Parts: sequence; structure tokens; C-alpha cells
Amino acid sequence: KVVIQNGIYHNRHINVVYSFDLNFYYDNRGETCMLVLKNVNKIFHDTHAVVDLNLSLQKGEIYGLLGANGAGKTTTMKMLLNLIEPTSGSIRIFNRDIRLEEKKILPRIGSLIESPGFYPNLTGTENLRIFAKLRGIPRTDAIEQALKLVNLPYKDKKLYSQYSLGMKQRLAIALAVMHDPEILILDEPINGLDPIGIAEIRTFIEDLSKNRGKTILISSHILSEIAVLADDIGIIDKGVLIEEGSMKELEEKNGKYVHFKVSDNAQAARILSVYYKESNFKVSGNQDINVYNLSISIPDIVRSFVQEGVDVMDAHLCEDTLEDYFKKVTGGEGIA
Repeated sequence: KVVIQNGIYHNRHINVVYSFDLNFYYDNRGETCMLVLKNVNKIFHDTHAVVDLNLSLQKGEIYGLLGANGAGKTTTMKMLLNLIEPTSGSIRIFNRDIRLEEKKILPRIGSLIESPGFYPNLTGTENLRIFAKLRGIPRTDAIEQALKLVNLPYKDKKLYSQYSLGMKQRLAIALAVMHDPEILILDEPINGLDPIGIAEIRTFIEDLSKNRGKTILISSHILSEIAVLADDIGIIDKGVLIEEGSMKELEEKNGKYVHFKVSDNAQAARILSVYYKESNFKVSGNQDINVYNLSISIPDIVRSFVQEGVDVMDAHLCEDTLEDYFKKVTGGEGIA
């Protein structure tokens, strides 16, 4: 979150001097950010789809935007591509205002937001040739290299109408990278892919970032894939960026607790409250109780339960998964 101190905006990535003209954006290491959203809002009629969003990406970073369907991920990406205008706030890419210098910015960005309008009666290669001509891509090997990246054949005779959903998704990604962009904006790029396809796309995204220096913003509702891919993760819910950090930082925030399965968790809760003056626990069902204060000895608790006539069937240390953490910060039911 951004706060103002002595004329400077501060957040995890950005220190922006705002007292004069907003021309330069730097991260906290003094490096120029590739992409910056500052206090961005988007309102559709009475719906606040994006709320005071502050976000920045450094060169070569993979940033995972994580959220359930309808959380604001796609709206954010469409604003970055100037497909829709923000209601308020500023968006700068390559230190340029996207609304004022779209023609200079967009050729340096590759995107997958919605399925492109491919011709069903043409092959994948033929479709890409049309887009290459429209975009004025001079490299003769651009199409072949893009198809190779996503493991699709070059000069294959199969028509687009005969493609599986996974093949269609791969071709869309090939189109996004064909012109060798500096920034990639990928909305749910692994939708429709089987496990092998997901692994292949993951490998090429990592290669684009680590070995080719591409800056990548990737959205997903599949937490496990974002966890593997991203350097930093932002959790968005109802248009609000409610949590942001590296994978390590988010993992450190995950809670540890002792889970007990007992014959009577209401009685167990009373024992914790009376004997140990403890309130940091959660009861569920009739037999489960989680104790979050790890300073209390597990053997002591078990002994107290048994002495008071509560049978203990199980007691072990647990740690929340990232899915559990997502549920906790969003107050929801989690995502896939």
C-alpha cells in the first residue's frame, strides 16, 4: 500500500517523487520500473471493479496476479493495454503514459487477454503469417520460433478448426511472443491445457524471464501454478490488492497450529480456556480443534484432555497451505 511521507510515495517497489512532474518511477533499489500503476480505479456503472490499485514490475520479473474469477485481474490487464480507460489514476509503461503514447508502447508488449480472432479454415502457421504482415514483423523466422516456443509444429496441415482447446491456447501465446516483446501480459495462459501442456508453458515463461529478460505479468486463479512461476505475488479480491509479496514472504505468513481430534471438542475448548487461559483456538465440527499458540506443550494439553475425560484420537503440527492463506486474507472459500 502507498503512503505519503515528505512528498514521496512509498510502497514495496516504488519511491515516486510527486511534488513536480511525474516523469520518473524507481523501485526501492533505484532501478527504473517497466510498468507502474498508481492509485488506479475503474468503475463500471455502480460497480467498483478496481480500487486504488498500486502495482509495479521490474525488468525481468514474473509477477503473479492471483484472484478468483471476477476479482479484477482482467480489468487491470485491459487497462494496461489501453483497451479500457481507468476512471482515475495513472498507468505508465516504459515511463510513458499509456493513454497518451499508445502507439509507442503497445508494439513493445505481447498480450493474451481474450482468444484472438484466428481464421478456422487456415493452419496455425497461416494465421500467424497474417498477423505478422499486419504488424509489420520483418523477421522471417519469427513465426517458426514462436511456434517452437509453445511446441506447435511449423507448416503443419492441421486447420485451426481442428485444434484442441490446448492447441488453440498455445497458438494464442505464440502470437503474443511472435514480435519479441519486452513485456508480456498473460491473462490465464494455462486455461485448457493438460498437465504436460501446463509444464511446457511454465518452462517457456521461466525461460523468457530468466534467460531473455522479459518482464511478465501473469494472472491466474490456479494458485499452485502462480506459486511455482512468480517472483512476486499480488492477491486481488473485489478489485482491491489486499496482499503483496514474494513467495517466501507469503509462505512465512502462513499459520502453524496444532490440530487435535478429540471425543468432545466443546469440553476441550473449555479446558483450554480455564486451565491455560487460552483463546487462540478454533473449533470445527464435533471433534476437531486447532490451537494456534505453539508455546503450549502438546503433551501437557493431551494430558489435561485425558484427565478431564476427553479422548484424544490425533494430535499433530500443521501448517497452512497457500490456499488456506488465500482463504484467510480474502475471507472467502479459496480458489483452485
